Amino acid sequence: MNHVALVIPTLDRIGGAERQTILLACGLRSRGWRVSVIALSGAGGSAAGELVAAGIPFLALGMRKGLADPRGWIRLNRWLRRERPDVLHAHLPHAAWIARWSRLAAPVRVVVDTIHTSSTGTIGRRIGYRWSRRLPDRVTAVGEAVRQAYLDAKMVPPQQIAVIPNGIDTESWKPDEEVRAVRRREMGLSDEFLWFAAGRLEPVKDYPTMLRAFAQVREPARLVIAGSGPLEGELRALSAALEIAPRVRFLGFEPDVRTWLRAADGFLLTSRWEGLPMGLIEASACAVPAVATDVPGTNEVIVGGQTGWLVPAGSSMVLAGKMRTLTNASNAERRAMGERARLRTVERYSLDSVLDRWEALYRDLLARNPRPRRWARAE
Repeated sequence: MNHVALVIPTLDRIGGAERQTILLACGLRSRGWRVSVIALSGAGGSAAGELVAAGIPFLALGMRKGLADPRGWIRLNRWLRRERPDVLHAHLPHAAWIARWSRLAAPVRVVVDTIHTSSTGTIGRRIGYRWSRRLPDRVTAVGEAVRQAYLDAKMVPPQQIAVIPNGIDTESWKPDEEVRAVRRREMGLSDEFLWFAAGRLEPVKDYPTMLRAFAQVREPARLVIAGSGPLEGELRALSAALEIAPRVRFLGFEPDVRTWLRAADGFLLTSRWEGLPMGLIEASACAVPAVATDVPGTNEVIVGGQTGWLVPAGSSMVLAGKMRTLTNASNAERRAMGERARLRTVERYSLDSVLDRWEALYRDLLARNPRPRRWARAE
């Protein structure tokens, strides 16, 4: 039984990359792979318990000073030499760097790292990727825009990078009229249009533009935002200043996003950039049409005018216009748009098809590398 070790900076905070790592771990385990998950920092929170319950060992390296913490490197290298995983698969830059460079001290057969965002980061990150490009056997990107961004920055050679998108269990993420009715009844909603947004309250998500656009959408629409982050106080103050606070609800961290999506009529995403937005894919799987910014990543998920609407980043006026378009559409029109969004998601992002692609990649790389190596095989 081949052993895959997945490395992630932390599981204490769950975003798109973290959710995808958990899905990949559980999916591979169900297909007969031996799987371990390693977090650089934190204790893993409830996600660690979920993994252990699924028969997946979880290791916390306890790194408190970022990559400068030698204790984490020592713990990882000891673990690698003891457990001897066949594949070391890292998600996000810090995890990618520790996986790459640990190969020199504790060789493994295959190293893969996955890029989750089109942002290429600081010059230090770009240099780090260039200097270590011979260490991984393959780099993957969650979308074509992500791949192109790293190629343009000359951080990855063209022959080394492939696109494997995020996956979603489309049998779990789907519409449910009974759940919708219960949640809306709990909110005291009848015919009000419910907008839903999910994501960390950080600058990249550009929630101020969302709130300013919502202020231009007349009653009785409501907006629910799921997510926590450093901007929560500022966003609550902005809602009050815009006189929309009674119509906006901040949930904070919300573990049950699926129930809210089933209750929603429309999904909002105002990010300035994305990798491949899981929230948008989840909304589409639940047949919820979206209005989102036309940025790399997002425009790979939405077909403008067919499965949702795309608008320029930072334009509250245009965003408000498309929100009104969706709000004013008939129930039949919105339902048709949502059904098209779900069909596209099932075709492109179903978890089974994505797991098939990961298994094929792992097996191909393992066949090329029958023994542990310190450097990737030259292409």
